[in-house]
Amino acid sequence: MALPLHKLTSEAMALDPADRLRLATELIDSVEESADREWAEQWTAELQRRSAAAAEREELGLSRGSDWADVKERLLRSLAPR
Repeated sequence: MALPLHKLTSEAMALDPADRLRLATELIDSVEESADREWAEQWTAELQRRSAAAAEREELGLSRGSDWADVKERLLRSLAPR
């Protein structure tokens, strides 16, 4: 019998971060449609471009990018009702 979503979520949130990431990956993989080769290649190229840009900023003594906590806070503020 399937667990209610709130119970499953609560149990998943109790996992350590590495296990939560593995679970999230498996869940996403389970609902994605068959791989679109062109999309995957373009996304890989974009990830490589962003990674190279972050490394270049780091070589210049700059931050590689924003901390997730800061990004999340800005996003939540932008989504909050006004």
